Amino acid sequence: MKLTTLTTIAMLAFAANSVLARLAFVSASADPLTYTGVRLASGALVLLALVIARQDRGSRFQLAGSWAGAAALTGYALAFSVAYILLGAGTGALILFASVQFGILGWAVIKGDRPGLLEWIGLAIAFAGLAYLVSPGLVAPHPLGALLMLISGLCWAAYTLLGRGSRTPLRDTAGNFTRSMPLALLLIVGGLLTHALSPAALAYAAASGAIASGLGYAIWYAALPGLTRTRSAIVQLTVPAIAATGGVLFIAEPLSPRLLIASAAILGGVAIALSVASRRQARKAV
Repeated sequence: MKLTTLTTIAMLAFAANSVLARLAFVSASADPLTYTGVRLASGALVLLALVIARQDRGSRFQLAGSWAGAAALTGYALAFSVAYILLGAGTGALILFASVQFGILGWAVIKGDRPGLLEWIGLAIAFAGLAYLVSPGLVAPHPLGALLMLISGLCWAAYTLLGRGSRTPLRDTAGNFTRSMPLALLLIVGGLLTHALSPAALAYAAASGAIASGLGYAIWYAALPGLTRTRSAIVQLTVPAIAATGGVLFIAEPLSPRLLIASAAILGGVAIALSVASRRQARKAV
């Protein structure tokens, strides 16, 4: 029950990041550099405060996490922000988490996992759905936005894989965010030199960083040790649907037939591949 609760909260936080970014860029004219910098900085401050509050009195503070985790986090956040200037909440989340699954499954193959025929069929269906989504046409997403979101998803896949072995999820997440602070400050300064930050944009970025990112990622890190690599990929398939719903409710974004068809192909294909892989891993364990 605890694992289910943590995972559900983390998925809602991931979807909230997509909706908050679109709200900031559509309704508050946010700048992606400043938005990313504020998001990372606010996440770092909140997480550091939580770590210090939970630390035993008199004990020495040590920064956890890693530079690799910080690099993956920063790459994800920056590409994510720029991409969401060009993409809708549902479309962006679908490309993001499709690339996350491809990244995680690709790493599993590199590490020696050999998918069977049904798994390859599922992956082929998912890839065809993604290709259909981004193929040229009147309602196709912006190609640069799609490419940036693909890069963002691969960075997030790396961040997820790096976090699987975490024994101190809150400290590791705080350390990763803290290591991103120098670049975050540069992004804020660079963005403010060319674009004023409105109070609404600041609020959206701070909420994304402090709540949906900082606390959300800490909760995700806490849930990851209880999830297999396959299950951690499966549960993230819920995020595009949640984000698309948020986009419709809060931003009045349309659900195009192309997005619905591509969503069914991508989510269905990945679900087939992951369910087959999960059963195969269960048989091996027995």
